[in-house]
Amino acid sequence: MKKKLTLITLISFTFAIAIAQPTPQPPNAGFENWTGTGTSMEPTDYNSNKTGTGWATAGPQTCFRDASIFHGGTYSARIETGSAIGSAVNGALTSGIVNAPTTNKADGYIGTRQGASGTDIRRIAFDGRPDSLIGWYQYTQSTTTTGTGGANEIGKVYAILHLGHYYDPETPIGYHPDSSVNKIGSALFLTPASNVGSWTRFSVPFTYVSAATPQYILLNCTSSNNQLTTVAGSKLWLDDIGVVYHVSTVGVNNPEAAENTKVYSYNNVIYVDFMNRSDNQSTISVYDLTGKLVVKQQLSNNKLNSFTVSGLNSGMYLYDLSGSSFHKSGKLIIN
Repeated sequence: MKKKLTLITLISFTFAIAIAQPTPQPPNAGFENWTGTGTSMEPTDYNSNKTGTGWATAGPQTCFRDASIFHGGTYSARIETGSAIGSAVNGALTSGIVNAPTTNKADGYIGTRQGASGTDIRRIAFDGRPDSLIGWYQYTQSTTTTGTGGANEIGKVYAILHLGHYYDPETPIGYHPDSSVNKIGSALFLTPASNVGSWTRFSVPFTYVSAATPQYILLNCTSSNNQLTTVAGSKLWLDDIGVVYHVSTVGVNNPEAAENTKVYSYNNVIYVDFMNRSDNQSTISVYDLTGKLVVKQQLSNNKLNSFTVSGLNSGMYLYDLSGSSFHKSGKLIIN
């Protein structure tokens, strides 16, 4: 006897259909994979001052794998402002390069390469145009209340979508060129100037200055947003960073394909009726309500696809179904 399948329950949400478009995510943004050893250990795809240039490597370790405080998985990234030779060294985690051409903090910058023509290039390919940057954080301010920083210390998560190369700060300071022409858009999150002792979600919008398609994303995170801070001890924990896309209803090129593709959930199994479809590499992605990707499955054509999700907690989830000629998304309840 066939079991009756229950159609997706829609709660305050309607299906959106659009031309399939790339929806990339920053790699290893849950900080589960790490490379290096000792003080040079860093998240895969990201860097700290210990793999920077110039005076950056002379500073203390400022990026740590934390197995005791994490939001998801096994680890989080802890970014901590340290000190060396009596000077504060801003905690840093970046997909680019920490450059410290002199001992003057004002000369430091993060970029996709060293200076104007360096051969050490570190960039993450990224061609999406997301709506928002999201993630989870905790923050502890330095206990020092004197000097530049202290009670005014805040953490920063900054994502820049760009062409070619990009530098932060953007304004040239004599050691890198003006990169403003390469900027496509950016999203900036600043923590409160206070302690945040439990995992807290942030979500900030991307602001676009160009209609061009990005080539790369530069992610810069620091425990001391003030580049000239003189105090050590501020700590920023980050985990499960990602981006969220809005599915537009403009420019639909195959609404029948999306409407006729059925998605069901029953007894911890998700079913996707992909009969009479011929889209190459069609996939379904499932997200929890924080925007974290929890399941991604490639679909086979001309069959009823099914896959078990018994590892997920019962509750509401988002799904995103993408083919070469259609795009469909919605909400579902997994019991």
